[in-house]
Amino acid sequence: MTEFPSPAARVAVATALAEDEAGRDITTAWSVPDGLAAVAEIRARQSGIASGLPVVAEVFAQVDPDVTVETLVPDGARLADDDVLVRLSGPARSLITGERAALNFLQRMCGIATLTDRYVQAVAGTGVRILDTRKTAPGLRALDKYAVTVGGGHNHRLNLAAMVLLKENHIAAAGGVTAAIGAVRRGMERTGENVETDVEVQTVAQGVEALNVGARWIMLDNMSVADIEVVVKIRAEHADASRILLEASGTVRLDSVRAIAETGVDLISVGALTHSAPALDLTMLLMPEQVRGSGGLLEL
Repeated sequence: MTEFPSPAARVAVATALAEDEAGRDITTAWSVPDGLAAVAEIRARQSGIASGLPVVAEVFAQVDPDVTVETLVPDGARLADDDVLVRLSGPARSLITGERAALNFLQRMCGIATLTDRYVQAVAGTGVRILDTRKTAPGLRALDKYAVTVGGGHNHRLNLAAMVLLKENHIAAAGGVTAAIGAVRRGMERTGENVETDVEVQTVAQGVEALNVGARWIMLDNMSVADIEVVVKIRAEHADASRILLEASGTVRLDSVRAIAETGVDLISVGALTHSAPALDLTMLLMPEQVRGSGGLLEL
């Protein structure tokens, strides 16, 4: 998701505006004079990474095409407190009606990108890639995963059809690691499909079993650093070690990710990137000196 997912944003914005009853904003309709024109700015109240700027234009395109949106920073820009991200101009009623929806999307996406950047910086120099998961907000997966890439992370599978991920319950239902991998291989032969297969293991013994049956991508889930190191060493003994990916996962935190990266794994997946990223503090305010009614400049 390295390109902004415009189709997904269009649907998400329409849903958000419908949820907000944006067409019946009674507070704004009753308190803001009709015909009032204004300029507003979206500013950062803390440092972080900009992400999701195109969604602001989508919000106001759906609220009122007469609103002009000027994006002042690109996605991926490093923000400082009080930086201006967006300048908007148009009917004051429309600016105010679209404010919350625009900020909700933008704050979430900036927050995800900012947290991802912190994880990426924490493992800098190790060669490890930080991955996201499917622990995204329902209906916002494409936007969430795009924000991860803006922060320097990488996407794991986008959905259930994108690749095979044999997790604990699949393995239990299939009868073990070897049986689950065998069943998937037969399924691919039967359907003529050939997709990536990631196998989740929770013990060193399961990791060895996966290696011995030729797994090329193994997720070491909730394993201790010491156990991860053991599996890494065992992988090194395989002739095709360079073709085998090891991924660490499970309650990875900022204060633990460096130690995990230094074990020699290739990938670390972090659910917190999308399920627990704090929203970046942003604000949108009308500029008092640029609010105009039919009679000219108004004083606020």
